Amino acid sequence: MDAGPSLARIAALIGDPARALMLAALMDGRSRTAGELAQAAGITPQTASAHLAKLADAGLLAIEKQGRHRYHRLGNGDVAHALEALMAVSAAPLKTPRLGPADAALRHARTCYDHMAGEIAVGLAERWLGKGWIEGEDGEWRLTASGRRGFAALDIPLPDESQRRPSLRPCLDWSERRPHLGGQLGAAVLESLLARDWVRKRRGSRALLLTDEGVRALARWRQR
Repeated sequence: MDAGPSLARIAALIGDPARALMLAALMDGRSRTAGELAQAAGITPQTASAHLAKLADAGLLAIEKQGRHRYHRLGNGDVAHALEALMAVSAAPLKTPRLGPADAALRHARTCYDHMAGEIAVGLAERWLGKGWIEGEDGEWRLTASGRRGFAALDIPLPDESQRRPSLRPCLDWSERRPHLGGQLGAAVLESLLARDWVRKRRGSRALLLTDEGVRALARWRQR
């Protein structure tokens, strides 16, 4: 089957500036109403509803109804992975003068759908690659036997290979321009960090706050 028409349709949907802003607003993994997404895109709620219907019809969004409200989220991890890669292609060069505090926080640690991105996440991925816990090339990563033992020692749940979602995958980081860890294992790492209160989500932002204990613990992880 010729993938051209389907690819062109998806690209056109994402390429609209308002729709791109609404999709970007969902990259933190949270669900939002049409009104909230309209505000993020700077458009009217009526216009936002029309855009959101098109995105949902294409599978880029999932909609959950709760009471009188309809909440929108990214369709799945593949959508988030594609958006993060597009951000890497389209983002301004990293040598931007005098980045503000918000930019610095996002570059340091942030959510990428349901896993962690940014400087910290890329550093961890490179450490695990260097230790041989993860191996792979050509855009595919695999968990090695030593990696299974290593992540188990860190009390990170191992991927369920019966699931359709990839066990792990490289996700190109838009700020670092190097891959961080996505897939089931990437999500498990972030869930573990949140549960231990080593990182905390910031209200209204994708940025993650590292606690004092988290700074010390992640430093130990990078040395193991």
